[in-house]
Amino acid sequence: MKKILSIALILVLSLTLLAGCGGGSAEGEGSPEAKVYNIATDTTFAPFEFQNDAGEYVGIDIDILAAIAEDQGFEYTLNPLGFSAAVAALESNQTDAVIAGMSITEVRQKKYDFSTPYYDSGVVMAIAANNETIQSYEDLAGKKVAVKTGTEGAEFAESIKDQYGFDIVYFDESPFMYEDVKTGNTVACFEDYPVMGYGISQGNGLKMVTDMEKGSSYGFAVMKGKNTELLEMFNAGLENIKANGKYQEIIDTYIAAE
Repeated sequence: MKKILSIALILVLSLTLLAGCGGGSAEGEGSPEAKVYNIATDTTFAPFEFQNDAGEYVGIDIDILAAIAEDQGFEYTLNPLGFSAAVAALESNQTDAVIAGMSITEVRQKKYDFSTPYYDSGVVMAIAANNETIQSYEDLAGKKVAVKTGTEGAEFAESIKDQYGFDIVYFDESPFMYEDVKTGNTVACFEDYPVMGYGISQGNGLKMVTDMEKGSSYGFAVMKGKNTELLEMFNAGLENIKANGKYQEIIDTYIAAE
């Protein structure tokens, strides 16, 4: 009799333990987990994203994203792929969003939903830091200016060259263009404002002499109709970091005013 009671007691205890384990498992499975967003970016587009000497990715895009995530309380994994690969990953649903100095255009808006623009880019004219003679487009008459092939700076220079009577010399890389201006072979160059501003802050030997001509606005992108909650958080966070001064602090870190 005692043996039967002992067996029965063991069975009751075992069932109790199993029920407890089962209850704990169900509760764990039902608990919502915070989503970790995968956000792709470019690899080399200073000052928006690039690697520092320690191999860490830094830049305007990287810092703005971090500040917004902290403000809105969401988590993300940064995935530096290069611009084309980042866009391809977004379109194949391998990443949730892209932040990579991505210009908001009518063509892209057909496929992607963009955030409020977080940076308005444009074109400036720069000359050698020791040049005191070139101060405006009118001063370019009969002279040569440098541009980087395929850039908004090149397009802008081409659009005004006949009006102001200058010739254009094309370069494949910005550093070569800067050197040509510093040596006097060309008297000025046209470059994206943020790129030139960052270069000046790093001591490229040039200075800006014109106001920024309007160019593209950059936006945070998701696929159309997807990740709307992430887009809303980005917009809300962007508004907040602009209001509290963090946004301007980030811009000032990477771009010289003059």
